[in-house]
Amino acid sequence: MTHLRVVLTGILLSVVALTAAVAETRQDSDTAGDSNLQGPYVALGDSYTSGPRIPAQSGRPAGCDRSDHNYPALVAAQLKLTPGMFRDMSCSGATTADFTSPQSTDDGRNPAQLSALSRRTRLVTVGIGGNDIGFSSMLTRCLTMGTAYKIITRSKDVSVDAPCRERYVKDGTDSTRQRMTALGTELSDLLKEIRQRSPKAHIYIIGYPAILPPGDTGCGRALPLAPGDIAYLREREHQLNKVLRLQAHTAGATYVDTYTESREHSACSAEDTRWIEPLIPRSPAAPVHPNARGQRAITQIVLNRIEWTPTTRS
Repeated sequence: MTHLRVVLTGILLSVVALTAAVAETRQDSDTAGDSNLQGPYVALGDSYTSGPRIPAQSGRPAGCDRSDHNYPALVAAQLKLTPGMFRDMSCSGATTADFTSPQSTDDGRNPAQLSALSRRTRLVTVGIGGNDIGFSSMLTRCLTMGTAYKIITRSKDVSVDAPCRERYVKDGTDSTRQRMTALGTELSDLLKEIRQRSPKAHIYIIGYPAILPPGDTGCGRALPLAPGDIAYLREREHQLNKVLRLQAHTAGATYVDTYTESREHSACSAEDTRWIEPLIPRSPAAPVHPNARGQRAITQIVLNRIEWTPTTRS
């Protein structure tokens, strides 16, 4: 009988151990990679993510110009996430530096965007880079020079059709290329940090949608640019998206291409079809930024790439 008790005890211990192992395996599976993951969604990004002037503006600080109808909010709604399962940290004017340090705005201070991440985080979208390479200030300068160009060309012939490109390209060297290289390094470091803080998160790098139309025809008063500068700025945006795609691939993240589907919906498209507003917006949105239609379109593009069905359990 003693021998039998020993045998039975051994079998019982084995069953207990096996049951615990199975439970642990199931727990790991539930949190590591299947289609039904638990945990929060954190959105990181700049004004193309936050949605300035798109109703209704919400969140704190107010200076981040965050809309409750930007693509992070719409993605969270489509995924049926409860409020505690979604954090939108995006902020107008943000650069990669504002991911690790607080960002001062005209109306409040946004915490370091990465501070919202945790080991529970399961979904992260990242829309950043335009401000790092100075694309907004570049576009502003090009528009100013384009307006002057159009005034001059009314009275005399002008040999230079890309005055803004001439400003940034000297002796064959483009000053924005150095910024692109620096951005690649910053993104690489940030993606490693995101992975360290949220090792089980699915990370999606969101590319920038098309601002300018194909070709060099321009779009008149909507964006008064010299013909050659249209091609120059479009190539800079292409290069920016290439940097984002490369860094996503290198980090094992997913790149979300918003450019391809938006080419026929640029700031120069018809008012009822464009995703990007022109210099003088006709619908509530910041100049040369996505409008509500654009945010909805980007939402659908993002959702098409997400292979994840979240639960609403906290």
